[in-house]
Amino acid sequence: MKPVYLNIKISAGAQKTALKGKLSNGTLKISIAAPPEKGKANAALIKFLASHFHVAPQRISIERGANNPLKLIKIVYD
Repeated sequence: MKPVYLNIKISAGAQKTALKGKLSNGTLKISIAAPPEKGKANAALIKFLASHFHVAPQRISIERGANNPLKLIKIVYD
């Protein structure tokens, strides 16, 4: 099966992790409660997406933007 790619803009250090909406270009906006340090926000994002899309965290990867609020996420389904 082909992977699904998502453009995501995160806001790290928020009060809670939640899907906040969508930008006009289709990019998803997500607030992340974890701080943007030492990969904590990226790990929290992957955990949130895994729960939201009902896939194992190992099936989600950050393809682009690991050190940037704008990220390209790859999700591989069975």
